[in-house]
Amino acid sequence: MTLSLLAIALCLLLTLGYVGVCAASPFGRCRKCDGLGFALKHDRKGKPKRGKHCRRCDGHGIRIRIGRHLYNLWARTYRSGTR
Repeated sequence: MTLSLLAIALCLLLTLGYVGVCAASPFGRCRKCDGLGFALKHDRKGKPKRGKHCRRCDGHGIRIRIGRHLYNLWARTYRSGTR
C-alpha cells in the first residue's frame, strides 16, 4: 500500500514538473541538429563547417515541446467549442 502511494506521488510530481517546464519554456532545442538549425559537416582537415538546413526545425534550432503542443490543441478546441 505504501509503495503504491509513493509511486503515485512520484508520477504526480513528475507530471507537475513537466507542466511547469512547458509553461515556463514552451520551446526546446531541436534534437536532430542540437539547436544549431543545420547539420555540422567536417572537411578533410577535420574543421567543422555548416552543413544542410535542418528540416525538422526548419532551420530555427527550436521545436515546440510535446506537452505544450497538446495544451495548444486542447485550448484551440476549447475556444472553438465555446464560441
